Amino acid sequence: MLDSETVETVSSAPDNSAKNNLATRIGWAILILATLYICYFSHLGAIGFVGPDEPRYAWIARDMAETGDWVTPRLYGKPWFEKPPLFYWGAALCFKLFGVSEAAARLPSAISALLATLVLAWLAFRLYGAETARWLLLLLPTTVGMIAFSHAAATDMPFSAMLTIAMVCAAVVLGLTQNEKSPVLPQTPWLALILFGFFLGLAVLAKGPAGIILVGGAVFFWALFTKRWRDAFRLFHPAALASFFATALPWYILCARRNPDFFGIFIIEHNFKRYLTFEFQHVQPFWYYVPVLLIALSPWILWAISFRPSKPTSSSGGEFHAVSAYVLIWAAFPVAFFTISKSKLPGYILPVLAPCMLLLVALLCKLIQQNQALARWPLMGIGALFASSVIWAFYDLYQARDHTRAHWAFLAGPVFVVFFSVPAIVGGIVTITAALLSRVRLAQTVAVISFLLMLVAAQDALRKFNLRLSARIAASEIEQVDALKVYAFRVQRGWLYQLNFYLHREVPQWRPGQPGVAIVVLPRKAVPELKKDVKVLGIIYDFSEEANILRVAPLSDPASP
Repeated sequence: MLDSETVETVSSAPDNSAKNNLATRIGWAILILATLYICYFSHLGAIGFVGPDEPRYAWIARDMAETGDWVTPRLYGKPWFEKPPLFYWGAALCFKLFGVSEAAARLPSAISALLATLVLAWLAFRLYGAETARWLLLLLPTTVGMIAFSHAAATDMPFSAMLTIAMVCAAVVLGLTQNEKSPVLPQTPWLALILFGFFLGLAVLAKGPAGIILVGGAVFFWALFTKRWRDAFRLFHPAALASFFATALPWYILCARRNPDFFGIFIIEHNFKRYLTFEFQHVQPFWYYVPVLLIALSPWILWAISFRPSKPTSSSGGEFHAVSAYVLIWAAFPVAFFTISKSKLPGYILPVLAPCMLLLVALLCKLIQQNQALARWPLMGIGALFASSVIWAFYDLYQARDHTRAHWAFLAGPVFVVFFSVPAIVGGIVTITAALLSRVRLAQTVAVISFLLMLVAAQDALRKFNLRLSARIAASEIEQVDALKVYAFRVQRGWLYQLNFYLHREVPQWRPGQPGVAIVVLPRKAVPELKKDVKVLGIIYDFSEEANILRVAPLSDPASP
């Protein structure tokens, strides 16, 4: 017979196990929520608009919010048909709700990234199980590509997110998500069909017909490879077509009726000519997307070293073949399609990140479950990458002694170097040690936490780079001066668009012989050229190499002091 003490021990074991499971789930939930917030929503407005696209798109969104015209995108009062309106609508709505700011303009991209991540995690759960879904929620947001584009006021992330959700809905319609561990869905699920058409329509509203080509091409080659043409034709169900047309067509019809030149500019110039000709001058070599993809998937791209086709946890051989083909073709087709294009930009293959990370995370979970020694090498590489990044920071500080060029670590300051270096070194060493001991879960968890701490330090330091990257401070300095004429001279295109947005007017280019006293924004290297035509009355602000703000007057103006 068991004594009372033994009985008490046995009876209390399930309670302890339940408490441990609850604590584990709470820990996972906290880490996932922190990851999603830090990667997608933290420091959205830390830096002003950068490049030429962000200020242009933000201007159009602000114009929509101010004028109430939600059909015709306008830049500086003129119709602008480079992109459809989905991003403009989202940013304009955020401007109305939260005021005009960089954070509000970038919020649609952050929300889009969050939605795509959650939906892809659901697909990972259906295909590979709960552990894969949890790791996907940690690793996809912490890729360089998702962090960068979720913090950009641009059309790339909304387009990629809508495309990702459409592909997930297509997987449901194709019957790829049915397994023994989840409820079996009907052969033609109505909700999935309607959502597929809806999100494909949103993708077309985000960037145009490229959405149809990417989804249609991937499904076509999947059907060709697996011989499942009957399943593929389900996507042409009347419910999906009705949902798609109801979502996408109204804006295209209204915009074309109000603007007779819309079709020629948007479809012909900004789609066909952009893809088939060198007119837009985004010329890159055919291998351009290889390094772009490697950077976008960093730091977790090192898992590709151990890549093997991963079998879903609950699938037959045929289903595994179909699922693997679907995810692989989903990842490969956009790369092939845009490699052929005459215009190449990094954002074009952002839709590839979702299926690539799904494959890499499935591989990680397979190695975790089998405890393979093969998992050591990617994790050791990740740990070494983190630890070695500190060398760059200290070397940049050392090189900053000559003051002959911009040094990022020096500009960020020694506090940034310390807060960046500690998690990099400690996290890198612990990751390597745990990997050597075959503690794969521990090593990957430490790597994620270390990366998040490094990212927080980097995001906090971004504010110090506003002078280098954005015209936000330049515009604020100009607004504090008397209302004089403002001109730009030899300013790079991105800075000019930024000045236009922040000053809420189109800044003209300086021409020799301009009468009267004026303010001129120009880079330092252009100052000697400007002085040939004017006399400088004063320096309002010196932005080092990027830009200076000078008060000038004609050499022949006798009224000038």
